[in-house]
Amino acid sequence: MRKGKKNRRVVNLKKRKIPLRRCVSCGESKPKKELIRLVRNTNDEIEIDMTGKVNGRGAYVCRKTECIELAGKSKKLSKSLEKEVPEEIFQELFNLAQTNKEEE
Repeated sequence: MRKGKKNRRVVNLKKRKIPLRRCVSCGESKPKKELIRLVRNTNDEIEIDMTGKVNGRGAYVCRKTECIELAGKSKKLSKSLEKEVPEEIFQELFNLAQTNKEEE
């Protein structure tokens, strides 16, 4: 061994890559966990996917009521999912947005 050199380990800590997704309504890119995912599943039904793992065509929307309203009025969610989004789904989205506001 050389003088003055100790056994050193070089620890290479990599930063974890945070997956970003774009809101259909406002177009803002945010971390996947901050958005709500809607899916048109293999049975051609639209559902809210809280896990982010359901198979099918997905679209993301912010947890803000303004974004949800805009997505409904402009039919942006329906266009991206290629199917009309039922009113019940929008009610569930508004409920999720309200619980999000209460938590903050």
